[in-house]
Amino acid sequence: MGRVIPERWAADLGTPSTLVWLLLVNAVAFLVGVEFYLERLGEVPTILWPLYADSPTAIALATLALATLLPNLGRHPNQLSRNRPLSYLHTFAFVWLVKFGLWTFVALTLRPELYLFAPGALWDYWGIVITHFLFVAEAFLFPHAAATTPGALGSALVLLLANDVFDYVFGYHPPLEYEPGVALPVISVGLSVFAVALAWWAFEPLSEQSSPPAS
Repeated sequence: MGRVIPERWAADLGTPSTLVWLLLVNAVAFLVGVEFYLERLGEVPTILWPLYADSPTAIALATLALATLLPNLGRHPNQLSRNRPLSYLHTFAFVWLVKFGLWTFVALTLRPELYLFAPGALWDYWGIVITHFLFVAEAFLFPHAAATTPGALGSALVLLLANDVFDYVFGYHPPLEYEPGVALPVISVGLSVFAVALAWWAFEPLSEQSSPPAS
């Protein structure tokens, strides 16, 4: 199991003010993210919105995963009750945050003349990239609170690859200033595999968890 965020920082998730603040920040980020997709959202069948609005979906999963910590307030997050449904939720939140946090950096950096060196780059590149890097940082909170299973990892990989097919075969990728071509879809598939591999490294297996520390 790989712990990127120190235990002492993760312990703050048991503090009401920290957890509520994170939930509010995620809620605002979700609304800002949805606005980015609104122009084309009407063209996408409602049931497929989670596959189209990639970053809002990642934030929504993270918010749900954080909400499962509310009954654990006052205790370290690793004392949260562990079970298979929570393993799926926290694993999905982790892989979506990692993939689309990194995907955004790649997608904008592949064409620097359109983003990095364009007028308005302070927000259109740096603002977006930095906020999406925070997705990755947030993802590493979840291994402190949950475990994973082979089923959760396998399901996450299948869904991420299905998302890639939806984005690049059917053309419902996030709005870009250029056509994805070949490079971005190939990198996106690689990021799907990488995100799941990182989850395998970061989470404890559900069946092999150590006992939580005493309160």
